[in-house]
Amino acid sequence: MLSFIKQIDSIGQRIVEPLIPLLLLFTRLWVAWVFFKSGMVKYSSWDSTLYLFEYEYQVPLLPWQLAAYMGTAAELILPAFIAIGLFTRPMTLVLFVFNIIAVVSYPLLWEKGFFDHQLWGMMMLVNIFWGAGLISLDKLISSEPKQSLIE
Repeated sequence: MLSFIKQIDSIGQRIVEPLIPLLLLFTRLWVAWVFFKSGMVKYSSWDSTLYLFEYEYQVPLLPWQLAAYMGTAAELILPAFIAIGLFTRPMTLVLFVFNIIAVVSYPLLWEKGFFDHQLWGMMMLVNIFWGAGLISLDKLISSEPKQSLIE
């Protein structure tokens, strides 16, 4: 019975292993798109953004103006790095913390958007733990040049 279970697991692993780079790319692009889109909304309606940061969001430790600029910048800059897979782990870790701060600082998210933020957090954890994968600039940069057979 144990060998049957191991055999089934081995077959499953061979099936999904080639798909791992696509999963890592999918999670990166999904999270990047969601946060970049949010940053564009903040940027395009700046007066509303300033209002929300002053009166609605309760960002800890930062003045609301600084929080508005930093939050919008984070949502526009970090996703670009994540989407192309450059410095993926540190950029995703910063966005992960940003995601937590967003949930903590805006109580209405608990009611309507908490599940989404949990989903995005889990997707970010995938890339924090396993990196950007084969389809990324991180992989391209880290690949050592192949050595010539004739030296």
